[in-house]
Amino acid sequence: MDISSLLSDYDQSSLTVGVLGGHSALDVCHGAKQFGFNTVCVAREGREKTYSKYFKTEGENGCIDEVIAKPSFQDVLDEDVQEKLRSMNIIFVHNRYFWVYFDDFSRVENDFNVPIFGSRTLLKIEERDQPYNQYHLLQDAGIRTPKIFASADDIDRLCLIKAAEAERGYERAFFLAGSKEEWESVGSQMEKEGKVNSNWREATIEEFVVGAPVNFNYFYSPLTDKLELLGTDTRRQTNLDGFLRMTADQQGKAMKHVPLKMIENGHIAVTVKESILEKAFDLGEKFVAQCKKLPKELDPSGKGMIGPFALQGAVVAEEGREEIVIFDVSFRIPGSPGTFATPYSRYLYGQSMSVGERIAMELRLAVESDGVEKVIT
Repeated sequence: MDISSLLSDYDQSSLTVGVLGGHSALDVCHGAKQFGFNTVCVAREGREKTYSKYFKTEGENGCIDEVIAKPSFQDVLDEDVQEKLRSMNIIFVHNRYFWVYFDDFSRVENDFNVPIFGSRTLLKIEERDQPYNQYHLLQDAGIRTPKIFASADDIDRLCLIKAAEAERGYERAFFLAGSKEEWESVGSQMEKEGKVNSNWREATIEEFVVGAPVNFNYFYSPLTDKLELLGTDTRRQTNLDGFLRMTADQQGKAMKHVPLKMIENGHIAVTVKESILEKAFDLGEKFVAQCKKLPKELDPSGKGMIGPFALQGAVVAEEGREEIVIFDVSFRIPGSPGTFATPYSRYLYGQSMSVGERIAMELRLAVESDGVEKVIT
């Protein structure tokens, strides 16, 4: 895709920030408004009132200037929608919705002729079924991850099987097993009960690591070649969090009647002590460096990581020291709008800054320095 030709028809002094209606749309649009950009949200019919009514721009209030409501998120690929977006000088900020709600993600890569802030091709590396995925990248970067077992035959310790939920394949229905026999027994029973997808035997088998869960949310600026830690958070999952609030005897009784689920429901801001910050920055630097080395077939732009990303894992205690183990990667804006509640952006900029605000700040800087092409693909 020739980004230069797309931008040639844009009035870069009057850019508009576009989003899909979900995930981090409000965070992005609020940030955009803080830095003088107009906003457009492409929402799904039946879920559009959050944007068209409750957070619609009215004077100084709200952050959604215009809503394009369509039957499905995939309709953003329709040529009439794309033409409208281009006519508004849209820079689109993508998120995980671009993978979850699209039957064929390659169409986003190849047929969505609208500039995207960040990398449009790295997102698929999040998916564990890709030939080259996040595990390969983390290993190539020298970032510690849980041990991955190629086969259930190799299980020699407690493992987490990252199976997908039966009803919603993009949600988790993870389970634990300490042997091949337990793997087969538990997985088969969960399939029978309709809890996991029928392809659970193909799911990643990962060493179960016990630690304090932390998501490290970073921002890499191609304009300044600097890495920032914007904030840290942890997840809320339903109904796991409900179970965790029960006593052990209550959990035992409840689980006889209520199946355990781990559906993403929200996030909580969480701080980390200063002694591990340098380790966190080291991981982020290694990740950015490795992304710059990706071959053209994975990153045709050759730009590597642009803007926000997250390394999600846990801080573990081993032999008197703390280490960070990474379980998951987000190659785009993370789902937590609460990272501004942690102090790290304030330490750098003098005030707390959300990821949405940091994206808008980068885009504004790009406009002022004639560097928009550096931050989009």
